[in-house]
Amino acid sequence: MAAVEPFVRVQAEDFDLAAETERLVAGRRDVGAVVTFTGLCRDEGGRLSALELEHYPGMAETEIARICRIAIARWPVTGLTAIHRFGRIDPGGNIVLVLAASAHRQAAFDAAGFVMDYLKTSAPFWKKEHYTDGSEGGWVSAKTADEAAFARWASRDS
Repeated sequence: MAAVEPFVRVQAEDFDLAAETERLVAGRRDVGAVVTFTGLCRDEGGRLSALELEHYPGMAETEIARICRIAIARWPVTGLTAIHRFGRIDPGGNIVLVLAASAHRQAAFDAAGFVMDYLKTSAPFWKKEHYTDGSEGGWVSAKTADEAAFARWASRDS
């Protein structure tokens, strides 16, 4: 079996879920499950007009690929995609896409969850909220619940 190499992109443009899923599984007969996670920009109860995401080009891609390789080593996935957007994103807009393909569903769920939990807590992105009243919030930190979600993967190693 050929080694699985993650497909990672950091981009300003929107992504197409159907096209990315097709790219991941095209011509593959060993895929029995594809788990998809799409993260969207919320409007925070009507208060948020946009979310601004910044990153260090090159560093973000390298770090996301590194965590994807850890997922590939831990679970028998046949393909793994992680796409993260940057720039100004309006409520309802796509922010992140994680796709994990495997012969069986549990490996795909676990790999996708692991990558997404990493992206929420440790990926080198910075988020700033822009409000409908014209003001800006500060840079947003990872939430305690996100940190706890990522920590659960470390507890599975013991």
